[in-house]
Amino acid sequence: MTVTRDGRAVAELRPLRPRGLSAAALLERWRRLPTVEPTNLRRDIDSVIEPDL
Repeated sequence: MTVTRDGRAVAELRPLRPRGLSAAALLERWRRLPTVEPTNLRRDIDSVIEPDL
């Protein structure tokens, strides 16, 4: 978005970029992830996506 004054551009407004996470924060999130049962995962995917694809 451009901010104008008397029809002349004087500023530009842009969203701030999200801050990245630290390695410690990413590891903490990773440690809290639930375990994945491969058979159940495959069954869930097959129920949503055509298995012949």
